[in-house]
Amino acid sequence: MSFTNRIPSSALHALRKSTTTTTCLRTAGRQIRWESTEKTERKTHGKSFSGQLYSSTALRLQREKADRVRFAELRNEAGGGRGIALSFTAFFIAIAAYYAGTVSVPEVSDASTLPLLATKALKYNTSGSNMEAAWTDFVTIVGKENVSTLDTDLKFHAGSDWSSHITVDGETPFMIVYPSSTEEVSAIMKVCHKRKIPVTGYSGGTSLEGHFATTRGGISVDFRRMGKIVKLNKEDMDVVVQPAVGWELLNEELAKDNLFFPPDPGPGAMIGGMVGTGCSGTNSYRYGTMREWVLSLTVVLADGTVIKTRQRPRKSSAGYDLTKIFIGSEGTLGLVTEATLKVTTKPNTTSVAVCSFGSVRQAADCVSKVVNEGVPIAAIEILDDYMMYCINAAGMTDKTWNEAPTLFFKFAGTPNGVKEQIGIVQKLAKASGSKTFEFAKSQQEQVDLWSARKEALWSVIATKENDDDHVWTGDVAVPLSRLPDIIEETQKDLKKSGMRAAIVGHVGDGNFHTIMLYNQSQRKKAEEVVHRMIKMAVEMEGTVTGEHGVGLVKRDYLDHELGVETVDAMRRLKLAFDPLCLLNPDKVFRVQKPQPGEVDKW
Repeated sequence: MSFTNRIPSSALHALRKSTTTTTCLRTAGRQIRWESTEKTERKTHGKSFSGQLYSSTALRLQREKADRVRFAELRNEAGGGRGIALSFTAFFIAIAAYYAGTVSVPEVSDASTLPLLATKALKYNTSGSNMEAAWTDFVTIVGKENVSTLDTDLKFHAGSDWSSHITVDGETPFMIVYPSSTEEVSAIMKVCHKRKIPVTGYSGGTSLEGHFATTRGGISVDFRRMGKIVKLNKEDMDVVVQPAVGWELLNEELAKDNLFFPPDPGPGAMIGGMVGTGCSGTNSYRYGTMREWVLSLTVVLADGTVIKTRQRPRKSSAGYDLTKIFIGSEGTLGLVTEATLKVTTKPNTTSVAVCSFGSVRQAADCVSKVVNEGVPIAAIEILDDYMMYCINAAGMTDKTWNEAPTLFFKFAGTPNGVKEQIGIVQKLAKASGSKTFEFAKSQQEQVDLWSARKEALWSVIATKENDDDHVWTGDVAVPLSRLPDIIEETQKDLKKSGMRAAIVGHVGDGNFHTIMLYNQSQRKKAEEVVHRMIKMAVEMEGTVTGEHGVGLVKRDYLDHELGVETVDAMRRLKLAFDPLCLLNPDKVFRVQKPQPGEVDKW
């Protein structure tokens, strides 16, 4: 840019005008000087030498004054133009900075909770190019043979036939990654955090509420290569395991040292999923749920950070109990890569008893009597008449059962203690209207009698009449005094619906399940039955899920059970651990507003 291009037009005009005047003055000055010094005589226009000298001095002074005026004008005009331009530029930059600060970088909320209406739209990058680049990263971490994009693998990790959530389009992962260590899981999460890829954890795949549906695509992290029992501390009665260790396999190994791990959900469940859902099982009445049996967890957070929640002592008051926070979080806060579990000594003597009743209310009443009597039994399970029919029809046990509401009791203790417990329960059952009472006299009879309870779900599934039939397994829990009411009302509702449905549950702690078979045309009817059961449980001061977890299916009921503010606090906690919402998004509670009509009215 030339100098003249930087001078305002008015200043440039003044410069040209003053330059012309100065040129004339300079010409005149040269003529006067020449005339005063030239030896040759020239015409003097009547002026003397002193007059010529005065005129020359006057012209010089006039020229210098004109120069000063000219440069002053240039400085003022040009300087003023630059000042205006600089002021305008500074003002524009200030406005732009303010806009960028308020729009591009939103103010961090100082609220203790995060209401659903205050959430921001989730932003992921699951474009083909980004996922293909991530594939290369994952291959570097775990090896090419441990990254799968096969259609069969993708479908297998998107849902299951026994889940109450039906997989829809868009809920299939882009790829499956199989890590073998905490370090590899950390490296995987660092890639996903950098590339903004959602992640869903997967261990046994036995969950029932849509927990491992990949609602946002992304990847599924399958822990099947992390199935080691790392260390058994026999003297301390704890064991360190990886997430893909099955509870059945674990108990087989522990039995060699006369130990066992009490939580016993459905067959095939693994420790990772059991931690995620906070499961329990048939032993929960005597031994409690998963929350009581986990000492410590190693967890990989959303950005790849690895934490260990605590050491191995049986109790600790050291800070927040992060162990309990991750139990039941369903993989939304972190990926569990190792768990330290408490174990206990196997009971000296065990036995099983089975008794049938004329109605499901009689059976539920018997449960209340046994609990109130304080009999230290290990488990109390209920199976209704349709459930017993399914077990016979499926032929999964060696015994033919009385097709009536039935209670299954498990006893544990010393030989005399078990004998005493059986006698007390038999009297209470008779007082409640029992028709039959049978107890095991050998270990094999225990296995045979208890087998019906363990095969309940699979027996119902085996009675499917059509390939397009689905199974819906729901659970609720209520205070024990309300158990007979809700079981009786739910059974009536199930029969009224016309669908094939059974009731089974861990009634010793007020928890029971419904298992429904339905086809696609009956889906809405099934939803309505489950909705009424859940609503009834909440109104009885119960819970929408005793052990299955929330997943996708029950997330819209949490506001009613816990209160909106409580769920808002959970949402804030979620985003504190996982600001980008990469880990199992959409589970437990919503992180985006639902579409109109998507949520049923309460």
